[in-house]
This record gives sequence, structure tokens and C-alpha cells, in this order.
Amino acid sequence: MALREIVITGHPVLRKKAKKVEKITPLDLQLMDDMAETMYNAPGVGLAAPQVGVSKRIVVVDVGDGLFKLVNPKIIYSEGSEIDAEGCLSVPGLIGDVERYTKITVKATTPDGKTIKIDAENFFARCLQHELDHLDGVLYTDKASNMREPEPFDEEEEIDDEEEDETEESESESLIEKEENIP
Repeated sequence: MALREIVITGHPVLRKKAKKVEKITPLDLQLMDDMAETMYNAPGVGLAAPQVGVSKRIVVVDVGDGLFKLVNPKIIYSEGSEIDAEGCLSVPGLIGDVERYTKITVKATTPDGKTIKIDAENFFARCLQHELDHLDGVLYTDKASNMREPEPFDEEEEIDDEEEDETEESESESLIEKEENIP
């Protein structure tokens, strides 16, 4: 496996409809492995082949429930609607609010050539829709409102919150100990 360069806004491959994969080759399998490694390293939860400069209908996605490598994915069912913030590895430094289906079914081919259907909801559904848009030359910025820089993560605030939790726990333990010592 190897890390691939993630192309950013302005690269022409991001605006082209990706080519259907007629037959999965060893090069396609290597591409999927490289895409997964690149996605995890970024870090991200999804990556489409055009984002690494390859015009093929291939995506990789892992929202925490395991890695999906999908060839020629297509949404065959959708329902519901929800607006939430999204970002993109190819559009660094920005997020925006995008309306997406809340439930979808995707039909795709696995790396070993099997046809599968995936029922996805909420964040998983959002991620799949985002990646499939890339295969059609669509960026989330085309659909987004309220484009903005993400709030910076404040590690000190996170540490302070953890310290408060620990203090509350130790105070609770002290109260319990005192109650136990009451005759």
C-alpha cells in the first residue's frame, strides 16, 4: 500500500464524471488499498478515486463500523432529509451545511466481484452520498449553505472538562465515604 496525494479544489478530475469500472484489475485492487491508507492517514471517513486523481467509479468509506471498498456504487433507494455540516479532504479548511437523504440503499460491486446492497442511515448515508457525488464531478460546496471555517478544537478546554469530571467524581466518592462512616 502507498499514500496517494489528495487533489484539491481546482483540479479538473474533481469536476469530471468518473468512468465505470468494466473489470476489476489488480491495479484497481491496489488503488483501493492505497485509497484506504490515504483516507485513514488524512484522517477522513471516505475517499473517492477522483480525489486521488483517478477517474474511476471507486470509493472507500469507514465511519467506524469497518471499511467498505465499493466499485460502481449507485443509490437505488432514498428517503428522508436532514441538513448537517460537512467537510471534504479536497476542500481543506472549510465546512458547510448540506441537505442529504437520511436513509439510502446503495448497490455496488465488492473488490472480489460480488454485487452487494448496503442499507445506510444518518452519518453513514451522508458519507456515502458525499463520496458518490465525487464520482459525478459534484463537490459538497455545490450544494452547501453557510460555508465557514470549522471551529478550532481547543485541547485546553477538553482537558478542563475532563478535570471537572474527575473532580466531580472524587467529590461524589468523598460524599459516599462520609455517608458510610455515619454511625
